[in-house]
Amino acid sequence: MHDIRRIREAPEAFDAVLARRGLAPLSAEILSLDQRRRAAQTAFQEMQAARNALSRRIGAARGKGEDTSALQAEAASMAEAIAREEADEKRLGAELDALLATIPNWLDDAVPTGASEADNVVLRTWNEPRAFGFTPLQHFELGERLGLMDFEAASRLAGSRFVVLKGALARLERALGQFMLDVQTGEHGYTEVNPPLLVREAVLHGTGQLPKFREDQFATTDGRWLIPTAEVPLTNLVREQVLAEPDLPLRVAALTPCFRAEAGSAGRDTRGMLRQHQFMKVELVSVTTPEQSDVEHARMTAAAEIVLQRLGLAYRVVDLCSGDIGFGATRTYDLEVWLPGQGTYREISSCSNCRDFQARRMDARYRPAEGKGTRFVHTLNGSGVAVGRALIAVMETYQRPDGGIDIPEALRSYMGGLAAIAP
Repeated sequence: MHDIRRIREAPEAFDAVLARRGLAPLSAEILSLDQRRRAAQTAFQEMQAARNALSRRIGAARGKGEDTSALQAEAASMAEAIAREEADEKRLGAELDALLATIPNWLDDAVPTGASEADNVVLRTWNEPRAFGFTPLQHFELGERLGLMDFEAASRLAGSRFVVLKGALARLERALGQFMLDVQTGEHGYTEVNPPLLVREAVLHGTGQLPKFREDQFATTDGRWLIPTAEVPLTNLVREQVLAEPDLPLRVAALTPCFRAEAGSAGRDTRGMLRQHQFMKVELVSVTTPEQSDVEHARMTAAAEIVLQRLGLAYRVVDLCSGDIGFGATRTYDLEVWLPGQGTYREISSCSNCRDFQARRMDARYRPAEGKGTRFVHTLNGSGVAVGRALIAVMETYQRPDGGIDIPEALRSYMGGLAAIAP
């Protein structure tokens, strides 16, 4: 949620940020609605004060034994007007909140300006893509030839964009998730959390998935929603809380299934596991002070990178441009892993600093060690990393000419010492 005071103070800057995102200016509409709400609020308060004064007059008149019927009639009429003014104020406030809830976050000044992913800026690369002495296959070709990846069975069970993994590939996916979680909890100070996979609507609103992205969510018949990412429950752990500054930064991690309708991806990545309705992911969430959030952002990105480095995968770090960055982010670094079967880099992790955008929606605050009052926390989230896409990258990077797959050294202990999946 946006701080209306910031928009009042810098409407041109606000519209400039929207323009960088490819959106039309909204400050005039917002400030007009805000002005009407504040006017209604002022009128309501003035009428309340007048009613209080009238009540004192009625009390004084009664004390003198005077007839108060006219004053009481005036008070009744005034009560009706106050009720109308209060209802108008609430209506305008609700309209303003609803409008602000659909507007994406302010951008950091350092975010590159651009229209699409083609304008993202590569910050650094790690490892060279493997050179093959044969034509590398894509993951679904490898998995199906091994008889361990079954899209047809998944389609019979659930429809498109699902997969059934079997045997060693099922274990390899599980091994990847456990390995990632162990790295983040054992080395980077994240506390493991096992959160609910179903949440209330207000929780999705708190992290920004609702109302903007309603069509991309799965809802149940009793008003709950399947989580699209563990960012949702993990970040909302601090909703409506006031934390103590010495307890920050708070770092939590979870390995969970995630569920997405993929409403806007018709025709994209229809083969294989790249874009599915259900997938596993290790999520990292940090809650910190405003002064530390940029440092925490770099730290979180490095924590995600370690996973790819330990797996020996080639990847690059990309600074997302203004036209590609997510709704709730003020700045985002994507990790893109090299997929030999596709011959291209694909996103495997997205690490975002949301600053106080989500905190305002959740009413999550902290009490500074010095000074009075409370301040909104800053929240960050990142994939640490997407398990299914890591499985794809491992399969394609470590494939053998005979169709088998070598197991990276970092995963062999999780695979019971297995060194390769034989054809």
